[in-house]
Amino acid sequence: MRVIRNFSDITDMLRLSHGRKRVAVACPADSHTEYVVERALREGIADFTLVCAGTCAPEFARLAGQYPDRTDVIIVPTPDDTARRAVEIVRQGEADVLMKGTLNTDNLLHAVLNKEHGLLEPGRILSHVTATFIPAYGKMLVFADAAVIPRPTLEQFEAILGYATGLSRRLGVERPAVALVNFTEKVNEKFPHSIYYEELKQRAAEGRYGNVCLGGPMDVKTALDTESGRIKGITSPVVGNADVLIFPNIESGNVFYKTITLFASAETAGMLCGTNAPVVVASRADSCESKYYSLAMACV
Repeated sequence: MRVIRNFSDITDMLRLSHGRKRVAVACPADSHTEYVVERALREGIADFTLVCAGTCAPEFARLAGQYPDRTDVIIVPTPDDTARRAVEIVRQGEADVLMKGTLNTDNLLHAVLNKEHGLLEPGRILSHVTATFIPAYGKMLVFADAAVIPRPTLEQFEAILGYATGLSRRLGVERPAVALVNFTEKVNEKFPHSIYYEELKQRAAEGRYGNVCLGGPMDVKTALDTESGRIKGITSPVVGNADVLIFPNIESGNVFYKTITLFASAETAGMLCGTNAPVVVASRADSCESKYYSLAMACV
């Protein structure tokens, strides 16, 4: 499989694919969503079903007229109705990806998590996975969870690990190198996640997670910088070469996310995993580029 080295590779791959994914957008009524939809249509990476509240905004009506064979418009009474209808469209197999427009994330998740009509099957764990390209690092990096699970249990860590390594493999990494992130290399019962890390490594050694290499606990710098590992005397093959970062809690993951986008010129793309189809719920502060890449990644 081709190794995806940056986000341009993702969009190139989608353009060359023989079948476009269809995206159901709940409540498209803002300039960022307009940018994503128009660019995706222009570059030929996706088709859309736009579920609008009350009326279709002029910008989206224009796009529907410009791309009539690739854009459907559905009008429902309220923003909450857009969430329920878009989820229904995905649930029925009429769209492959769900995307949030101006709708509040909580309102969309209420429809996604509906026990009877939602997209999360009983027993599945909802999580958020982010892919990023940091120019100074030079290759795609996947990390989780920066948005959904506050303090992962062992079961939740397993799910997060599965989603993150699954995405890494979709990006062409045959054997993802996974760094289990902590502020120190020591295992300490005061920090339960470090105990969970040891169990994850044991299970990985038993082959429960497929072809993967787990290392840690280790800090982010050690995971991404070979010299830091050399100075500390850490010889794990993950050191300086991580494809995946698993964070111990939502605070550390979210701080990493916001820091790299502000100070490291990082491009990012994120989506919800665990549902029957990818769900794109970009942050309000995310750039248009980030939201476009999130959609592209979900289509992959």
